[in-house]
Amino acid sequence: MGTAQTPLPLIVRSVEVPDPGDLIRALPQPGIAWVRRGEGMVAWGEAARVDASGEGRFAEAGEWWEGVCSRAVVDEGVGIRGSGLVAFGSFAFSGDSTGGGALVVPAYILGSRDGRSWLTTISTTPSDANISLDSLLDGSPVRPVGEIRLSGGSSDEWRRLVRKAIRRISEGDVEKVVLARAVEATSGEPVDVRSILCALALDYPMCWTFHVDGAIGATPELLARVDRGLVTSRVLAGTIRPSGDETRDLAHAAALARSSKDREEHEFAVESVTRVLDRLCTSINVPDAPSVMHLPNVMHLVTDVTGVLAKPTTSLELVSFLHPSAAVCGTPTDAASSLIAELEGFDRGRYSGPVGWIDATGDGEWGIALRSAEIDPTLTRLRLFSGCGIVAASDPDDEWAESEAKLEPLMTALGLA
Repeated sequence: MGTAQTPLPLIVRSVEVPDPGDLIRALPQPGIAWVRRGEGMVAWGEAARVDASGEGRFAEAGEWWEGVCSRAVVDEGVGIRGSGLVAFGSFAFSGDSTGGGALVVPAYILGSRDGRSWLTTISTTPSDANISLDSLLDGSPVRPVGEIRLSGGSSDEWRRLVRKAIRRISEGDVEKVVLARAVEATSGEPVDVRSILCALALDYPMCWTFHVDGAIGATPELLARVDRGLVTSRVLAGTIRPSGDETRDLAHAAALARSSKDREEHEFAVESVTRVLDRLCTSINVPDAPSVMHLPNVMHLVTDVTGVLAKPTTSLELVSFLHPSAAVCGTPTDAASSLIAELEGFDRGRYSGPVGWIDATGDGEWGIALRSAEIDPTLTRLRLFSGCGIVAASDPDDEWAESEAKLEPLMTALGLA
């Protein structure tokens, strides 16, 4: 069980404001961020929160959120997706993790979407709801990241781990398992979180750049978006590193699309999502073949699965049904989860868990915390993560190279690559 800060009824007011420019640079640090292609939301302060743990962490947080929304007094005249009462959340990959999970209702939310911007204030007193945007933005410059020391990340140890997983696959224990590794990064002074976020948003605009309750990164994978009954899930699995040459990369993309090993890994991930949506939707659409997503560090096979919900389902409820998908766990789910606990030897925490936001109607957007790190409350220590899907045809050397490529976004943002 978790703990909840349950306030007096929240008073929520959203008003349209002039374009604030770069959302992340406008954020008083460290704050919350959920930004893609320059649009999204940043937030700061804390009006309420719930900390949840165990296998029931999603249900516990969802029940708390329902209670908060039922008591809130909302003045919402903006009418943009994300305006009004919103909570941001991140949750651990495993119910056994000490990382647990949290929903945080910020005191202030600044958002931009479709050429319009808004400010939401959330408090327990009417007077707090009338603060202007100018009085909230301190304009402090973003500080560059200082010297960082790294530790951990043995290539020999990783290769041994992959070989063990391949052996267990050949013995029939699982069909696919996703293994993760972690690298520790230490700074001599508190890191300006905005510096990391700015670098990620600049280099990976196609990804969702996020910072929620210590989970920070830029994820290319959308676990679930719910928007007025419509569901979208972006599934990624199957990876190749680009060469940096446009002509050669076209050939690389074609090779990735034809790769039996990568197609097998991808099909496991797509099937795990469609199996869930089949039960919840009146109709779903799954493309016949994946496309290839080009990012600076990797290329991925990607499939966008869409559907229409058969009955009202909140985005957090949908997350609880979809997590963990085969893209971050494996197939079959229970066997792969057990093998991860046996082989990895560390707590993933929030890595590869759901991260995103939910509004008062239950709509929201949740990614998977990939290309990510956890930063501790002192802002001086980070754990950087990467993971790879292992199938029977996997090669330990190739998986090491892929894991290194997936660390690159955070390494570059920290000035280490």
